[in-house]
Order: sequence, then C-alpha cells, then structure tokens
Amino acid sequence: MIPARFNPQTPRRHRTGGVWSTLFLGAIIIAIVALGALLTNIMDESFGLVAIESRIDPATLERDGTLLEALDKEQLIQILTEHISAGLLRRLENDQAFEERDRGNVYALVLERVVEPEIVKTWSLTDSLLNRDAIKAEALAKYPQATLEFHAWINPAFMQMSQSSKPEFAGVRTAILGSLWTIAITIIVAFPTGVGAAIYLEEYASDTLVNRVIQTNINNLAGVPSILYGMLGLTIFVRGLEPFTSGALLGAVDTTTANGRTVLSAGLTLALLVLPLLIINAQEAIKAVPGSLREASYGLGATRWQTIWHHVLPNAMPGILTGTILAISRAIGETAPLVVVGASAFVALDPSGPFSKFTTLPIQIYQWTTRPQDQYRNLAAAAILVLLVLLLSLNAAAVLLRNRYSRKL
Repeated sequence: MIPARFNPQTPRRHRTGGVWSTLFLGAIIIAIVALGALLTNIMDESFGLVAIESRIDPATLERDGTLLEALDKEQLIQILTEHISAGLLRRLENDQAFEERDRGNVYALVLERVVEPEIVKTWSLTDSLLNRDAIKAEALAKYPQATLEFHAWINPAFMQMSQSSKPEFAGVRTAILGSLWTIAITIIVAFPTGVGAAIYLEEYASDTLVNRVIQTNINNLAGVPSILYGMLGLTIFVRGLEPFTSGALLGAVDTTTANGRTVLSAGLTLALLVLPLLIINAQEAIKAVPGSLREASYGLGATRWQTIWHHVLPNAMPGILTGTILAISRAIGETAPLVVVGASAFVALDPSGPFSKFTTLPIQIYQWTTRPQDQYRNLAAAAILVLLVLLLSLNAAAVLLRNRYSRKL
C-alpha cells in the first residue's frame, strides 16, 4: 500500500502521463494522416483518363479483318516496311535483327514508329471518377481527333520497357535493374564488413584511446549528410580507383571508353554510407546477448571465436538483421551520392554487370519530376509505387530471414 505522504503526488503524475499519452497519440495520428495523403496523391497521379491522338489510326492497319494487336510477327514487320524509311529500317535491323526479336518487341516498334500515339492531356484519378462527363465534353471540344480512355500508368509494359524520350513508351526496367545491382553490391560489401567491425569492437577491442577515437568517429559518421559520401565516392572510387571500378584493369571493357562511373562505384559508395549504421546496430545487438551465455561457453572449454561464432552471433543475428533492414532502406532511396558518383539520367541499355553504366529508380523519379510535361509526373508517380513495392519486398525478405533465426534460438 502506498504511504499517505506519497498520495498527493499520484494525481499529478497521472495528469502528466495523460498529457504525454495524448501528445504521442496525436503524433501517431498526424504521421498516419500525412502518409495517407502522400499515398493518395501518388495513386491519384498513377491512374486516370487520358486523351490519346495517333498519327495513324490503328484501325487502318488491320489485315483481313484482324486487329493490329492480333497480327503475327511477319505481318507486323510488313507494316514497318511499308510505313518507315529504308534508313530507319536498316538502323533497327542493325540494333537487333528482326529474326531475333519476339513478337512483342516488333509490336512495340509498330506502335512507336508507325502509329505514334501521343498523350495530349491527362486527368487525375479523382477527376476521372467524379467529373467524367465534364472531361468527355472537354476532350471532345479541345481534342476532337483524340481517343479518351482510362489509363493505368503502372502496368506490365511500364515494368518491361526501358527509358524513352516519349512518355508513352517510357518504362523503368533499366532503373529497376540498376537499383538491384547497386543494392546487391552494397549488401555484399557492407554487411560482412559492418558485422566484422562490430565483433572486433565489442568482443576483442580493449578500452584504449585509439579504440575510443574509432568508436567516436563511427558514431559521428552515422550522421554525416549523404552528399559528402558521394564526394568521397567520386574521389576514391570514380577517380582514384578508376582502372578497377571501370573494369579496365580486369579487361572487362574497352579501355578507350571505360570510366569509373559504374554500378560498382555506386555500390561501394552506398556501402560506405550505410556502414556506420550497420556497425552501430550490430554492436547493440551483440551487447544484448547475455554475458552468462559467453561464460557458459568458456566453462565448457570453447575458445573466444567458437563462443562468438556458435553462440553470440546466432543470438545477435535478429537484431543485426533489423539494423540491416533500416540501412538498406536508406540506401535504396538515396539520390544525392549517386548523382555525384555519376548515375546517368538517361540510360537506354540494361546494366549487364558491375562495370556497366547505370541509373536507379530514385534518379529516374527525380529526372521525370523535372520535366515540364504532365505525363512525366504521372510516370514519376508510377515509378514511386514501383520503388515502394521493391523496398517492401526487400524488407519482407529480410524480416523473414530474421524470423527464421529467431525461431532457431
């Protein structure tokens, strides 16, 4: 029972706790509302009615009553031959022989080079649902030759097509592959290095001035702006280690055109960016392992490394993977360091290895948002949804791996 002399303090503490509970609840509600508004805006721009004008009506390209989208590859090639110049046909053949192209690729060429559809006006999802009749009247008055249709900017074609100067044919395949290559290199380099550093600092390093300075610098580096890591990557990886990061040292590319602005440089730069976060989180996870577990292992005759490998790391791994999720989530959304390192705003070819030129989804989104045409804002919104799905997929994989380690304990 609480003594009488403490009773006067109890109501005041309850009031204080109630105030803080209300503030915390309000903060959560504000965060949820802000996130909902953001997602609503993205969805609003990713779907909606569009007015499309075509240079050639697809109905005029039918063969024997068969619609254009149902024609076979040979018929589509015949249409290309009839409607584009001989020079352009030769250039397309040189880029990739028509015999090697599949039917979908040839159909895309017919749309882009012959039909040439152009989106002349777009409307948001909200307007498309609430003001459909007014939109139809506007489209009929201003664009009498256009076709009005509901368009989902995020679709299978958007995922499969590479970048294009025309928004109607632009996709994010190249950016997705560039992001995956970059994040893969980041994880391969940063994860073992960060965990190894944490093991040394927690299990081996003594309390000396040098080790205290190292720990202080790691803590400070976790708060350094990402643009500074981009400058560091530009100096070290792009310029200093150019023969290696370009692949010229290994004979992987033509030495006359090689430079260090490659996927490898980007991955190494992002690895430096997330390394302090990984080290700090891994240290906290290792600290959380009970000391009695180490003592029991030593009591049974195990060495220090055997204790760390078989007991400390398995118990710390769920916490380490949690920190890794947070670090990779930051890395996959970074733009500033990649701009400095040399991510290209427009790359038409998919990255084929660590020495390829590259772009990433955040870079692609940034580049589209700077364009004046409304269609590029719709493309940026669709690319943001792709980035969110990619981020959630990677996080889900890491969570499943973490839970697997937790069940083994």
